[in-house]
Amino acid sequence: MTKTYLELSQDGGGAHKFYEVEVGVLEVSVRYGRIGAAGQAQTSTFATPEKARAAAARKIAEKVRKGYVPAVPGQRAPRPVSRREVASTPSSARAVAPVLWRFATGSSAFGIHIDDDRCWVGNQAGDVYTLAHGGEVLAHYRLPDGVKCLVADDFWIYAGCDDGRVYDLSSKLPYAAYDIAGEVDIFWLDIHEGVLNVADRAGRLTVIDHEDEHQWARGGRGEHAWMVRADDRAVYHGHTGGVTAHAPDGGAELWHTPTRGGVLFGWQEADAVYAGTERRVVQRLSKATGAIEATYLCDGPVYSCATSPGGRFVFAGDSTSSVYCFDRDGTRLWKLATGGGSALSMQYRHERLYLVTTDGSLVCVDASEAAIASAQQGHVPVARDVKLAAALPTYAPATEVAAMATVAAAPEGTVVVECVREAGRTRIHVVSDGYDRSWNVQFPRAMREPGTRYVVDAVHPASGGFYRVRGDIRRLR
Repeated sequence: MTKTYLELSQDGGGAHKFYEVEVGVLEVSVRYGRIGAAGQAQTSTFATPEKARAAAARKIAEKVRKGYVPAVPGQRAPRPVSRREVASTPSSARAVAPVLWRFATGSSAFGIHIDDDRCWVGNQAGDVYTLAHGGEVLAHYRLPDGVKCLVADDFWIYAGCDDGRVYDLSSKLPYAAYDIAGEVDIFWLDIHEGVLNVADRAGRLTVIDHEDEHQWARGGRGEHAWMVRADDRAVYHGHTGGVTAHAPDGGAELWHTPTRGGVLFGWQEADAVYAGTERRVVQRLSKATGAIEATYLCDGPVYSCATSPGGRFVFAGDSTSSVYCFDRDGTRLWKLATGGGSALSMQYRHERLYLVTTDGSLVCVDASEAAIASAQQGHVPVARDVKLAAALPTYAPATEVAAMATVAAAPEGTVVVECVREAGRTRIHVVSDGYDRSWNVQFPRAMREPGTRYVVDAVHPASGGFYRVRGDIRRLR
């Protein structure tokens, strides 16, 4: 058995990753990822030893052409992960916003997603909690590193983490769905129809398809890209130079608009995007042209923003632990304290405004029209502090085939898929009747093992001609 270990490390925040090839008699095992991390592993089996050695030689030669060189594992230190540095000071507002309840996660929190069933919050310690809309804590996910953001794509919920991976939280056990390239230092994510859009520290936008394969990247017109939002028309990318819209297919620039200060957060409605900036404003931009349609003035750098449907009310959170409410035309209705640090992210849903803050709180604010009017008059409810349940279920990621549950037969109503080799790549296809067997299935790479069949709860067709897994993944014996 022979092993070849290579590294590619570039100065100035570029690539910092490894690639290892181990050759057995008939097997070739590949391990790759960021230097200092365990990385992902894949094993392929060949008909003869000669074919195995030839395949390994091709993999090594390909990496050498890209600049990888022989190295010794452990000699080069891992590169530190960038964490968003934010300042937060007490609010000067006269009172606290109409907070209904708050939940303390224990660490500064960026990640938030609110859907019809649950509230999700992810913090810098790698904890993700789900709560009912009334504030009851339902479950706890423990991820390997800090959560930078939580995003949703229909049913699927994803957490972008400081370890460079994006975890799918839609099943009982989370798993790594995407592995971001070593040179991409994630600041924010959005996902649309299975396509992942990544904004990074260098101001770049990277687009990765449902097979976890790089599609295109564009250098930003600025640095520190915190905003990325996507829809069928474009990917909207916010950075220190403003907001740039790119075509989803290929990345051609559609428009670019300088904003009043660098963009720190973004929100989107059907026809507009909202950019919160370091120069104390939220600006509304037309999705069609990029024209600035309205400006909402705050008293400190804007860390987050959101709107009610159609932009009827516009909300903003600043660096002084304050939350603002504006009318659509830019009239400030009130500025109040969050009661829990500065709002690093926020989301509006069904007359509630949800904030996650520098002190690690998930805060639920009554954002109904009646509550907004009452807050203008200084009348707000007494907030309720939510406590952890005594026996809270906790789930950690399933990262490889060996750790998966195994079943002897597919339960009724489930779907069987199979991992195969196609043109040198591992692909997943549906085996069960009633599905298009030519379509690929979006499936975590670390769990792919050629020749293995898996049982999943369901698969759903996605725009672009592929299936997406829903529910638990089990190995079929």
